[in-house]
Amino acid sequence: MNIAYWIVAGLLALFYLYAGVMKVIRSRDQLRPMMAWVDRMPLPVVRTLGTVEILGATGLILPPLTGIVPSLAPAAAIGFVFLQIGAVAVHLTDDDRRITLNLGLLATASVTIWLATGR
Repeated sequence: MNIAYWIVAGLLALFYLYAGVMKVIRSRDQLRPMMAWVDRMPLPVVRTLGTVEILGATGLILPPLTGIVPSLAPAAAIGFVFLQIGAVAVHLTDDDRRITLNLGLLATASVTIWLATGR
């Protein structure tokens, strides 16, 4: 289970680290082709979401790696589950019905919780 955790959590962390950095450093115009919802959110909210994603990615990797407060890893994964539930809600409140990626990330975060608590 330890190897499975590192594979799943590592991939999830890489995705969220990339997405978070993009939300923090790119302009609204640069984000629009990847994320149509950015026009409906104030830019500070987009930046905050990016920061939360970066912190969550760090929380999946550093605590189990260092052994310092390893319970933060499942907490970060739980945060990603809630983040994706919110993302699905945002997509469904508009005409944007593209939630396949969000459901995949929700499932992956759920598996990460299971792997983190079962180690």
